[in-house]
Amino acid sequence: MKYAIVEISGRQFWIEQGKYYDLNRIPTELGKEITLNRVLLLNNNNEVLIGKPYLETVKVKGKILEHLRGQKKIVYKMRPKKKTRKKQGHRQELTRVLIKDITIN
Repeated sequence: MKYAIVEISGRQFWIEQGKYYDLNRIPTELGKEITLNRVLLLNNNNEVLIGKPYLETVKVKGKILEHLRGQKKIVYKMRPKKKTRKKQGHRQELTRVLIKDITIN
């Protein structure tokens, strides 16, 4: 089983080949190929490579499938005994990326 741990927009994802992931919005057009090069760890059939902090030889190729918005989250702030209440909704802008392959140079 081949997987990698990749840092994308300040968050870390466990990435496998052939699956898709919802990441923070990547401002590119649909169908475009992207390369993720901040690979922290790679497991290639129980041969584990760990970067310091990144692996320069490993590249992860992906394809942008769609841009979407996440589920609505409710942010509610209230100060007791002050009659102040603030209710606010938030929907995160997301990009769905299909992981094509994980290559080692």
